[in-house]
Order: sequence, then structure tokens, then C-alpha cells
Amino acid sequence: MPMLKVGIASLEQYKARTLAIARGEYKPEPGEPKVWFQSIESLSQVLSDKNRALLALIADTKPQSLNELALKTGRAKSNLSRTLRTLERYGLIRFEQGVGRQLAPRTNYAGISLEMPF
Repeated sequence: MPMLKVGIASLEQYKARTLAIARGEYKPEPGEPKVWFQSIESLSQVLSDKNRALLALIADTKPQSLNELALKTGRAKSNLSRTLRTLERYGLIRFEQGVGRQLAPRTNYAGISLEMPF
């Protein structure tokens, strides 16, 4: 499983980069970050100790549903659902068809590498 490369950029820097890509003035290199955070603080919130443990549990046990994951973590399903949606928004997880009509969370990456210029 690949590593996800993330970067830190201000909102202004990210907007300028996105617009340059859209105008065809800039083509991202293959090794550049795929996900951007506005600050170390926002990165640390998304990748808190609790969320990293959750990602590891998902990767190791491959739960077949949100209910199964809630049982394994002891977390409320509603709280877990919000956390998983945040992780999905950053591309850290995806949902696959689980048992019946249930969705099963899956990790997309084995880990994360950070690129942060001074």
C-alpha cells in the first residue's frame, strides 16, 4: 500500500497553485503532495493519536461495517461516522460495500509523509 504525501500551504498559496493548474500554467510533478493542509495545527487535528489508531485498526482488521468498527473501538457510531467522513474528505479512507447494504471503511494508504518548506 502506498504512502500519502501531504503538504502545508496557506489558503492563498493553495488557491494560487490550484488556479495555475486549472489555467494549464503549472503541472504537478508525480512526487508532489496530493493533500494539502493550511497549518500544522489542522494536520495534527486530522491525524491525532486517536485518529491514527483508528486508521491502524481499520487497516489491520478490515471491519465489514461501521457497526463492527464501533464495537471494536467502543466509540459511538455517530462520533465515529463524523470522524470517518473527515478522514474520507482528506483521502485517507474510502468506503466499500460491506455486508448487505452496509458500508465498510478501508484505508487508502499505509502511512503519510509530510513535505513542508520553511
